Amino acid sequence: MEVPPRQSISDALCTAADQALRTLFVQPRSTEPSPATAEEHRQSLSPEDRHLSGALMRVNHVGEVCAQALYTAQALAARTGRHPNEALARQLEAAGREETEHLAWTAQRLDDLDDQPSRLNPLWYAGAFGIGWLAGRVGPGVSLGFVVETERQVEAHLAGHMDRLPINDHASRAVVAQMARDEARHAREAEHAGAKPLPAPVKGAMRFAARIMTSVAHRI
Repeated sequence: MEVPPRQSISDALCTAADQALRTLFVQPRSTEPSPATAEEHRQSLSPEDRHLSGALMRVNHVGEVCAQALYTAQALAARTGRHPNEALARQLEAAGREETEHLAWTAQRLDDLDDQPSRLNPLWYAGAFGIGWLAGRVGPGVSLGFVVETERQVEAHLAGHMDRLPINDHASRAVVAQMARDEARHAREAEHAGAKPLPAPVKGAMRFAARIMTSVAHRI
């Protein structure tokens, strides 16, 4: 198998900075159509249901902002560590590009619901980037293990949203269902690539941080 050429450290930093700016300040574009059909986008919801769906989709959008930060930081760590791993960096970037679809879908759904993304997105991005960087610096197995645990927790989080979304909000439910399937696949791919299980305290800390983020993003 041909080994991909290694990026220079300066190029890797520029790539990470570009990705951060695109995530936070550029309207995301999807290469795949949203799982919600055009008819579902136009469906009418009561004010109460619209408000609830908007809050839940804002949380999901924040999760995708954090996913971009995590994958970008882990790819940067893979390239700039003591033993650079360009193949791992490219695998992480490929997963990040797939998560961009989710970012675009949730942003579109927020627009449909006349709601707004979290005003704290730069803060969420910075925090997730720092966590991803630390995980990536430990080593490939831990970095991939962090991907597995993150995706498993997101999958459970999305299942909870399926229970909470208004039953007649078919558009949001279709988006969340497809996101959950994609997250499960990302976790399987990371496991097959050599992920190492994370210690229980680390998993618990990740769940605690996620609860804080989702509680705040639900409102702001």
